[in-house]
Amino acid sequence: MIASLTGRLAFKSPTSLILDVQGVGYEVFIPLSTYYGLANLGDGTSLSVHTHVREDAIQLFGFLTSQEKDAFVLLTSVSGVGPKLALSVLSALSVSDLVSAIQSDNVERLTTVPGIGNKSASRLVLELKDKVSKLQPSLVPASESPRQGQDATFDDALSALVHLGYRPQDAKEALKRAKASNHESVSLKDMIRESLKELARG
Repeated sequence: MIASLTGRLAFKSPTSLILDVQGVGYEVFIPLSTYYGLANLGDGTSLSVHTHVREDAIQLFGFLTSQEKDAFVLLTSVSGVGPKLALSVLSALSVSDLVSAIQSDNVERLTTVPGIGNKSASRLVLELKDKVSKLQPSLVPASESPRQGQDATFDDALSALVHLGYRPQDAKEALKRAKASNHESVSLKDMIRESLKELARG
């Protein structure tokens, strides 16, 4: 069982990366929260890893912080929540936001995540309310990746939203609205979160 990996970052996208560990390339699926904080291509990177074993495949899910990994494991312990849906939750909500939503019974906040409906959100609250406190969200660093210009940020945000399952046109319109409401330059993370709010409004 692979629990962690350290190697050279050979490829990265909003949903996955390839880590070159002494000549062996490991494909690792990641949430956007990890993507934001990744190093540059070619640099050394360490990930906390969860190994998911299926009948037909072995998949690796990686995280920059142990809190993200712990949150992922907790989410997948809920009936009906698989690895891909757990990644969507961590892509749309920070660990601290997730903990806050569950502890305050904020079902509406949870349903802003693609793939989470009222029934799934209620199940998350019911099954995790007594467990999320151990995630210690106050210890999670708010990582920001420096971006080169707002056009690059817009394109990266659009790609991320499309990977989350939104139609390109809907994602583009939401990004435009989010950008218009922020007169100052915003980070990729903030742009995506603002766009998710716009998409939730419809």
